[in-house]
Amino acid sequence: MRTSTLLAPVLFGLAGLAFAQQATFQTKSLTPETALTAARAAMEACRQQGYQVGVAVVDRAGLTQVFLRDRFAGPHTVEVATNKAWTAVSFRTSTLALAAETQAGRPMSGIRGVPRMLAVGGGLLIEGGGSIYGAIGVSGAPGGEVDEVCAQAGLKAIADAVAF
Repeated sequence: MRTSTLLAPVLFGLAGLAFAQQATFQTKSLTPETALTAARAAMEACRQQGYQVGVAVVDRAGLTQVFLRDRFAGPHTVEVATNKAWTAVSFRTSTLALAAETQAGRPMSGIRGVPRMLAVGGGLLIEGGGSIYGAIGVSGAPGGEVDEVCAQAGLKAIADAVAF
């Protein structure tokens, strides 16, 4: 079915029409060095509190860019930290916020069944200058709230680099 040029703005909206006309788009990505800086800072923040953690940084597509695991962090931290970061970037929000919004009986509770979705604190978006670069996930501290504090330290370490 062909959409006439006069009907296209009605179906796609004026902004949709502009995007439909473009054949390509550009995205910004973190360098591996910037991702590593964030992961190191998050791990160090947890170490200073006495916690051994795993830290994952994923790109905007949810693919792991960097993973660090402290000496005594549990084996589960590899998968959990990575899935927290994946969840944050996939749903474009913190995993702590998702934990609240996806409780049983809430309208979004069904997304807890999505494979890899992990609704527990410790996953945060990496954003700057109007772009989403990826996410960071931390696992191994006692509770998602503490994991999230460490993840925030990772974001703080790279804030100037991604703020443009």
